Amino acid sequence: MANPARRKLFELIVGIPSYNEADTISFVTQQVDRGLQKYFSSFQTIIVNVDNNSQDNTKEAFLGTQTKIPKEYITTPKNVRGKGANLHNLFQFARQQGEFLKGVILVDADLKSITPEWIRYLGEPILKGFDYTLPYYSRHQFDGTITNHICYPLIYGLLNQNIRQPIGGEFALSARLVRHLLEQEWEETTRQYGIDIFMTLQAIFGHFKLCEAGLGAKVHKASAPKLGPMFTQVVRTLFDQLLIREPEWLPMPAKQPQTLKRFGLKKLCPPQELKIDIRDLKEKLRSEYYPRRDLLKKYLHDYTVSTIEGMFEEDNYHVDILLWTQIVYQLLYYYHNATPEERKEIIEALKPLYFARSVTFNYQTWRYNVNYAEEAILEQAKAFASQKPYLMGLHLNGVMEKILH
Repeated sequence: MANPARRKLFELIVGIPSYNEADTISFVTQQVDRGLQKYFSSFQTIIVNVDNNSQDNTKEAFLGTQTKIPKEYITTPKNVRGKGANLHNLFQFARQQGEFLKGVILVDADLKSITPEWIRYLGEPILKGFDYTLPYYSRHQFDGTITNHICYPLIYGLLNQNIRQPIGGEFALSARLVRHLLEQEWEETTRQYGIDIFMTLQAIFGHFKLCEAGLGAKVHKASAPKLGPMFTQVVRTLFDQLLIREPEWLPMPAKQPQTLKRFGLKKLCPPQELKIDIRDLKEKLRSEYYPRRDLLKKYLHDYTVSTIEGMFEEDNYHVDILLWTQIVYQLLYYYHNATPEERKEIIEALKPLYFARSVTFNYQTWRYNVNYAEEAILEQAKAFASQKPYLMGLHLNGVMEKILH
């Protein structure tokens, strides 16, 4: 019987979080295996599938994939769901490697465009002294809408960080950052889809060394079916983490962010082709809006509410950049002093307006290529930076009202 104390330790771990990904995980595992063999053959490496007790044979598909690199399967209990819960298991496994651990690479289980080079591009910066590698890839303007309209512009506008894919799914982390993450408090939404934004914000606020890796195009299963819960969990985590660190970023003047050092591909290929049904989007938008009309009146300024109501009466949606920044900043401000129940309401109130902004943006960019769309997304992020004084003004008015009353 082997001595547990003398078990093999690993320097580099590739984690593949999953839930019912039996049809795609084998391909991803093969690409990871080739990448580790080709680019990290001198290191002790392992591929770990961290799963949510999938019932579709994800475990069998993963373990049945022929690889030269050793594999490990770890699952949450039957009643536990969430990508964050999977990654918490992975980070605990990583911590068990002790001082031997150099880094952890993360790739999603539904990827169709991953190559062995992705493992190199993500992992090499960690071995060169960086703590957090973020992905940089071409994505269709209709893909990644939570990133485009909320996460990217808020991080750009409030934290002076130009991080194009803060919740992309493909990352690499140093051992130091892994240990730091495990030392933080993990809320319920962090254990779900909020994990990616949680990691990125912890890396920023912890002053870790960040970089990007050019990966080409991201081709994966469409996120649309998961968008409802994903929106709630990501935005709740984002707002909660911003609130905790508000004294650090609120007084900080907005300035032109520095571009992160980029490894990997310098030129990106065209993105995954996506089609959307605007009529379906508008139907979704209306179904999200009408049950939440009273919430909008409760948390948004009268002028903003009347503007939005006019759009829905005419069934003609134009949430321009200025209106969108003011909506997000008004709700972020009210989130500051809200009760836990009110905070849930505020996130729910934002949801239909996020869909309205997405519809507006899709109308604006559908005729044009990805470069035009990227310019529009950057302009939106710059608007969040230029409107930061508006958010500061809301806080100042709130202080004055307290003094006067």
